[in-house]
Amino acid sequence: MGSRRRAQLPLLLLLALAALAAEARFVVEKNSLMVTSPTSLRGRHDSAIGNFGIPQYGGSMAGAVVYPKDNADACDAFDGKHTFRAKPGALPTFLLVDRGSECLGPLTPDPDLSISVVAHCLFAKKVWNAQNAGASAVLVVDDKDEPLITMDLPREDDEAAKYIQNITIPSALIDKKFGEQLKKAVKDGEMVNVNLDWREAVPHPDDRVEYELWTNSNDECGPKCDMLMNFLKEFKGAAQLLEKGGYSQFTPHYITWYCPQAFVISKQCKSQCINHGRYCAPDPEQDFSTGYEGKDVVVENLRQLCVFKVANENKKPWVWWDYVTDFHIRCPMKEKKYNKKCAETVIKSLGLDVKKIGKGSRGDVTILPTLVVNNRQYRGKLERKAVLKAICAGFEETTEPNVCLSDDIETNECLNDNGGCWQDKVANVTACRDTFRGRVCECPTFNGVQFKGDGYSNCEPAGPGKCLINHGGCWHETRNGKTFSACQESGDGKCKCPAGFRGDGVKKCEDIDECKEKKACQCPDCKCRDTWGGYECTCSGDLLYIKEHDTCISKTAVQAKAAWAAVWGILIVLVVVAAGSYVVYKYRLRSYMDSEIRAIMAQYMPLDSQGEVPNHTNDEDRS
Repeated sequence: MGSRRRAQLPLLLLLALAALAAEARFVVEKNSLMVTSPTSLRGRHDSAIGNFGIPQYGGSMAGAVVYPKDNADACDAFDGKHTFRAKPGALPTFLLVDRGSECLGPLTPDPDLSISVVAHCLFAKKVWNAQNAGASAVLVVDDKDEPLITMDLPREDDEAAKYIQNITIPSALIDKKFGEQLKKAVKDGEMVNVNLDWREAVPHPDDRVEYELWTNSNDECGPKCDMLMNFLKEFKGAAQLLEKGGYSQFTPHYITWYCPQAFVISKQCKSQCINHGRYCAPDPEQDFSTGYEGKDVVVENLRQLCVFKVANENKKPWVWWDYVTDFHIRCPMKEKKYNKKCAETVIKSLGLDVKKIGKGSRGDVTILPTLVVNNRQYRGKLERKAVLKAICAGFEETTEPNVCLSDDIETNECLNDNGGCWQDKVANVTACRDTFRGRVCECPTFNGVQFKGDGYSNCEPAGPGKCLINHGGCWHETRNGKTFSACQESGDGKCKCPAGFRGDGVKKCEDIDECKEKKACQCPDCKCRDTWGGYECTCSGDLLYIKEHDTCISKTAVQAKAAWAAVWGILIVLVVVAAGSYVVYKYRLRSYMDSEIRAIMAQYMPLDSQGEVPNHTNDEDRS
């Protein structure tokens, strides 16, 4: 047994070194970190997204930075005295921790590599401890002046596997200089607020997302393989929905290693590789004497690539998801069914032509397991919700499918302190409009009334009907069923206290005491009593108050005056009628006399209206 293990170790070491060499091409994916306070540090910085937890792709997250006095590297669990859970109404806590001295063991990567797994302790361990203490995000300060690197997961760590899958908060690495500035500001007692922004972490140029998954058919490689297989099963439904709707274009790739030329003829290389050591996979059980060999994994990887190619040619690329999940369920290594016969049974059940599933091309097989969305490498936990959010972030805003707008995928920022937007809680009106990539503060139209303003601190109803919406934002008050409002539909539209009140019309209108200020009811016989929004004025005895003249007069005098007014009114009417009748009579009499005179005169002289009367004869008549 000892000799077999010793024979196995050199090859595993060589394969590991080959993998590390390939990881020199590892891309550091970054997100934006904006310092909003203090003013001296205000500005935008880059941070490297950790390859575990759940980054908020398509969104952003604001928080207050806290640097622990003890356990600054967060390698130990925080006791009950150290809690970083934010108080109600306060910003979430972003815990700032030190990276610490590296302790990588015998396989220390090349210093040029852009990936690291541990510092003084596992990066994932730091984040796990911070999460348990109530932190909402973790910022790890690098201890070297170097370009940003990616905080990655350990390759094989059964202990870490127990908590890695439960990390749900995002994390990022920041450079040493910037980190020291943040630590100093916190130690000096300044309020340090930052905003982590993932909205541009994934390009979103159009209405289709292109994404790729680097995967492996091996189901016996430990926690990472279990995580991958679970993800494939969970994400299958969403992936097929996106593909069938034309919203996405998916391409799978497969992990592979190579055997160094000096060891190609060795027994280990021949059992783990094909094509003269060019394409290899580690022994699934890490035991050369039993079970499946690495080359069995390579062949199945090729078969799955061929399934994708044939499904694509049949214009049904989503069938690949059916094959890989069905193969994992029906042909597991543990049941000794990981073979060609079982694979062909699955292929036939999906309606694919087995003869077309050949060895295919090796061009799609590559190094480094990861997910790529719109040419950006995904960082974080490989699970359905987190990955779907990253894909949804790749759509141009407003073009995302409905699957991206469900409650379990979209982060509704309007539910957190109304997104920092204007809100009228009384009228239940808000300027916060939730989107997948975040939120916008935009004054709304409510019940046909358009609000206008900046959307953040101010929105006011404008135009017709504005007083129906919470009195147009103006002062208003109701007492004993009587309401007064400073809202005006007409005029300049500004808030103005109604008659009987004084104030700014917006926040305050105070009742005017007309009696005390002698503005009304000041006649000798008047008695004044102030009321809310007005006054009451009464007169002594049988006197009656006349508000228009601010005076008291006798009720009998008022009655007599009313009677005489009626008499005079009747007389005036009679006079007017008589005068009118006389004018009509005079007109008709004159018209009659004119017609008689014209008739008499017509008998004695010609009138203009009559023709000339002949008074002579011609010569022929005389003769």
